[in-house]
Amino acid sequence: MQKKLRLRNRADFSRVYRHGKSFANHQFVVYWSYKKDIEQFRVGISVSKKIGNAVVRNRLRRQVKEIVRSHQHEIAKHMDIIFIVRKGALGKSYQELERSVLHVLRKSSLLKPKKG
Repeated sequence: MQKKLRLRNRADFSRVYRHGKSFANHQFVVYWSYKKDIEQFRVGISVSKKIGNAVVRNRLRRQVKEIVRSHQHEIAKHMDIIFIVRKGALGKSYQELERSVLHVLRKSSLLKPKKG
């Protein structure tokens, strides 16, 4: 994922948590907030130590980043988005995680409408 698409600042995370909206399923919680001064969207990913050791957490983080990167043309612009990984994501295949991420984005209206 490109650096300009990352949400890294503690203040930005706090703003999204405080003023944003959220939606959840068994594997993920997604928080989002509109931000008009960014041209695309930015993504932050949070994986708690309760999920597992550093290897497990980083693998889940990398998989979510890759899912977002591969579907970035479908995600709405001018948004700050935070994914929180839940224990339900442990042991899931990449395809199951991808379906779950797309489900939570669709339900939160963060995917662009399909043309045609």
